[in-house]
Amino acid sequence: MSLPYFDDAAVRAAAGWTTAVEALAQALRDGTDPESDSPRIFAPAPGGEFLIMPAADRRYSGVKALTVAPGNPARGLEKIQGVYVLYDSDTLAPLAVLDGTELTAVRTPATTLLAVTRLLAAAPDAAPERPHVLVFGAGVQALNHLRAAHALIPGATFGVAGRTPERTRRLIETLAAEGVEVREQTADDVGTADVVLCATTSATPLFDGARVAPGAVVAAVGQHGLDAREVDAALVLRSDVVVEGRASALREAGDLIPARSAADWERIAPGNLRDLVLGQVTRTPGKPCLYAGVGMAWEDLVVAAVVYEGGNTS
Repeated sequence: MSLPYFDDAAVRAAAGWTTAVEALAQALRDGTDPESDSPRIFAPAPGGEFLIMPAADRRYSGVKALTVAPGNPARGLEKIQGVYVLYDSDTLAPLAVLDGTELTAVRTPATTLLAVTRLLAAAPDAAPERPHVLVFGAGVQALNHLRAAHALIPGATFGVAGRTPERTRRLIETLAAEGVEVREQTADDVGTADVVLCATTSATPLFDGARVAPGAVVAAVGQHGLDAREVDAALVLRSDVVVEGRASALREAGDLIPARSAADWERIAPGNLRDLVLGQVTRTPGKPCLYAGVGMAWEDLVVAAVVYEGGNTS
């Protein structure tokens, strides 16, 4: 059997930022429940691990199979690679294969910006006309979060704080060629940002959470795992908190657990992404808002369906 294959260019072309964000929002409005999403499955692999993410809906089902090889970047290779297989939910027959790396590179920023734009709109005070967006990281996710923010936050200005000067400069040059102006910044500049997007593989907090501006929106989305940290407990404790999913946060959001116990989070029951899209999240005046995301399988399925229905195969 020959299945259509949607390569990285096909995924990008079919799932533009506005299209992907609206598809994710519509799925949540139509009843997709992040709390029923399948947990991701980890398994050891030579030099790294396998990461398996299955999801099912009424029309389509799918599974993303990725490999994570921490040593690859030093060899000039991608750290995360893989494929997505889309199935017909009625017959469970495979329909298509997609580039899983590019699918992840699209759905993650799309989900983040879905949350961030809703949180900006939910601010108790008027949002700034030209919000400043500071992105931490200089890899593929940082690059695509800047692209998505440029497309979806009108009038925004942009900064990037990367760990490696050479990679940071390369990111800035790439975006400049696309007509997006980004200036290099550091963690010390976090207090100047209206939106902070953390898209790194850091295991330790990236900045002092006490310096984040009141009313700012912070999205910590670069890591998953209870031993991973992009933000500190100080920020968590002074912020309104919204999560991608409550169950997935308890399993994998290491940014949250050090600040409060799992029992505390179960009692607090922070709003999730569906609550946010349905207008059921209220922000507190004078407080930052932290969005914690770990990446979920239902999001891959939504974007894969968009690509399958509207894309062109290679």
